Amino acid sequence: MYAIPAGDDKPVAVTKAVPWKSLGALFLALALVATRARANDPDAGASDAASTRTTTPYVPAKSAAKERRGLSPIEVPPGATKVLVIPIVDTVELGLAAFLKRAMRDHPDAAAIVLDVDTFGGRVDAAVSMRDALLEAKIPTIAFVHPRAISAGALISLACELVVMGEGASIGAATPYAGGGSGSPEVDEKMVSYMRTEMRATAEARGRRGDVAEAMVDADVEIEGVIQAGKLLTLDTDRAVELGIADGSAKDLDELLARLGLERLTVVRETENWGEEIARFLTEPTVSGILLSIGMLALAMTFYTQNFGLLTLLGLVALGLFFGGHSAVELVGMEEVLLLLAGLLLLGVEVFVLPGFGVAGVLGLGLVLASLVMAMIGVPLEVSFDTGILVEAIGRLAMSIVFAAAMGAIAVRFLPRTRAGRRFVLEAATRSEEGYTSHRTPAPSLVGALGEAVTDLRPTGKVRIDGSIHDGRSERTFIAPGAKVRVIRVEGFELVVREEDS
Repeated sequence: MYAIPAGDDKPVAVTKAVPWKSLGALFLALALVATRARANDPDAGASDAASTRTTTPYVPAKSAAKERRGLSPIEVPPGATKVLVIPIVDTVELGLAAFLKRAMRDHPDAAAIVLDVDTFGGRVDAAVSMRDALLEAKIPTIAFVHPRAISAGALISLACELVVMGEGASIGAATPYAGGGSGSPEVDEKMVSYMRTEMRATAEARGRRGDVAEAMVDADVEIEGVIQAGKLLTLDTDRAVELGIADGSAKDLDELLARLGLERLTVVRETENWGEEIARFLTEPTVSGILLSIGMLALAMTFYTQNFGLLTLLGLVALGLFFGGHSAVELVGMEEVLLLLAGLLLLGVEVFVLPGFGVAGVLGLGLVLASLVMAMIGVPLEVSFDTGILVEAIGRLAMSIVFAAAMGAIAVRFLPRTRAGRRFVLEAATRSEEGYTSHRTPAPSLVGALGEAVTDLRPTGKVRIDGSIHDGRSERTFIAPGAKVRVIRVEGFELVVREEDS
């Protein structure tokens, strides 16, 4: 941990228990005991205290009883030459979580990691993922809050070893909202309870007050002298330091680094690479919703036309972009991929092997929908069920399906009037005096009969079988007038036909 000034302004080393598994561990323990004795001796080291900066080796804080009284320099590990600065700005979402983890992996030799926090919050699952990564960090982590760490931003900041507030900064108001962020309808008690537990556990893991962290989430929490029931807790800079939520304040990053003894190191400010920028764009709720809608519309049109065409390919590309973006932000694993592939395989069997819409089609569509829902969940399934995140994901998928249905209705109404749409629509007039009839149930004996297409089958039209004209529908591809066709089966008033090779 860091050196923390004691009441007599003498430094006291704070550390956690060291496992006695080697002779090296024994020597380390003896050295720490000697350091504590020297620090508590008012006469020891008086001659060089003024000229030597007091530092202690970094040990992650785990004790909730640790007293936080300010900032002190930290020891720079041998060979460390840089401080990594990671911006935590705008909406907290899964792309930001993936960016944080990648930045931490790419700089394992940094002397410290500083999160430059300015956010109103965002997705709970993204914040929890970032919180876990910060608690597991092997090097010091510092949250520099300026000017705000609201909602999910508060959870991320509390997961750091040190919290430093800028001038006029604020932290708190962490009640979860439907859809993430703020300003949306509040979620039910299950989600509030989950977030309250996460905040308290995170604060106590870093030696901070768990009750204060809970009051940031739940308005029912009352702390005498701090917050009354019925109000959410948000702290300014002075109050956060006073209550031990923050370790100190600094007007800017330079002052922060100077107070931590890191001012001579190179500051490396990490930025997103092009892949992460694309992934964050694709996983943005509006964009991902559009991709889902295009994919759903394409699947519906594929079943309707019983044909694998350009629209189907466009839908597969849309679903591929959806899954690719969510895979890049570590939401999609092998389970989701296998479900999607199995679903698409069953749909392919339904379209090309067992035309119609039977068990294979229903099961395949169900697997595809399940994979899409799972791809939008960033917490364990049981947690998502208890907290309502699963219901929210299902709702997003349902909205995409509704939007796809609306686009399909618009296409059916207006597409035939366009130049491109006329290629898919039968425009030839069919009159009864010319032998055309409708709503006549064909005899089952026509199955296997050979005939010809009287009109375009795109996919429906008219066919002539044994001198009579019937409603027909192509089983797979579009069929031109005059082509030889064979009846595959009878469905209602239609003959389902397949083009015969000449």
